[in-house]
Amino acid sequence: MKLSIIIVSYNVKHYLAQCLTSVWRSDEKDVEVFVVDNASKDDSIGFLRKSFPESEYPQLHLIESKKNLGFGKANNLALKQATGDYVLFLNPDTVLTEHTLSDCLQFATTHPEMGCLGVRMLKDAGGFAFESRRGLPTPWVSFCKMTGLAALFPKSHIFGKYYMRYQDEKSAQEIDVVSGAFMMMSQQAARETEGFDEQFFMYGEDIDLSYRALKSGYKNFYLPTEILHYKGESTQKNSYRYVHVFYEAMLIFFRKHYPQARLWLSIPINTAIVIKALIALLQQQIRLFQNFLFPASESLLNSYLYIGSHIKEIKALAERNGLELTCVDKVPDEIETKYTIVCFDTSDYSFSSILNFFSKSSHQQYIGLFYPEEKKLITGGEIFLL
Repeated sequence: MKLSIIIVSYNVKHYLAQCLTSVWRSDEKDVEVFVVDNASKDDSIGFLRKSFPESEYPQLHLIESKKNLGFGKANNLALKQATGDYVLFLNPDTVLTEHTLSDCLQFATTHPEMGCLGVRMLKDAGGFAFESRRGLPTPWVSFCKMTGLAALFPKSHIFGKYYMRYQDEKSAQEIDVVSGAFMMMSQQAARETEGFDEQFFMYGEDIDLSYRALKSGYKNFYLPTEILHYKGESTQKNSYRYVHVFYEAMLIFFRKHYPQARLWLSIPINTAIVIKALIALLQQQIRLFQNFLFPASESLLNSYLYIGSHIKEIKALAERNGLELTCVDKVPDEIETKYTIVCFDTSDYSFSSILNFFSKSSHQQYIGLFYPEEKKLITGGEIFLL
């Protein structure tokens, strides 16, 4: 077996099914897939068994946990069963192009020194996701991130090392930290580093594993082959839980890898973390209050442009869900700004061509993916069913 893909999922069955569909469409077929369900309440396992029956998808292995093990522990559970020469840790809220896996495997086989490999991740409007590559969160880098210096001087080699934006996003390069949303390793490197540190529950595991790969003598790389990453459909980034777990993970990393840091250095970093958490929580409360004063359905505010041949099916879905929808059978020369979501028919267009379109767009419209056989439309914020 050339590649083992491990996906940990929690309450995102439709995004997970979409991710798996992109894997099945890949031009790399020598793969096995492990899905570890972290005690979802949306019947994810039952849904997958119905959508991808074992008789047709013998390469799919489902592991059903009775409790939420956390990201690292769930990945390690599947890692023990993986037989591939390479292992890919993949988030369920991602979409691969048809050539993503072959691009990465070709790179990996020609770079035996590779520890972790990441890719060019696109947000759901086609823009580059800065977390596709990161520098090590040393005390100084963490301080710059928490205090906003990294945001003020994003391309500075001194202040902007967290996202490494001074490097060309379209060139392969060595980096420090690979995102856990798409992290490929050789089986040897994964075993040697012993997988994820399970004391991290949901964030920081990728930073820690990337660092341990470097300390083991490997090199981490960024490859500019594209994927779509909705970035946390199962997580509200400004919720109290996110703030608490994310910044606690940063503290765990800091204490683990910099235990000898002087008091004068740890105090400002801890202070910056607290301030950042308070600001995020305040922003959350303001948004909640605004939504209370001005309630509105997001679907009613959006205008959808559908591109494809299954017009009858998409119109029926739009009518059922009250969507404002315009249909065309091919990509127009120019897309009017009144459309907020551009929906491509996935039976008419490849994932590669869809992501390429949004990558080169003005990033003013969001991605919609329509699956005519399932009569399902998926966007970064909503899922519509007929």
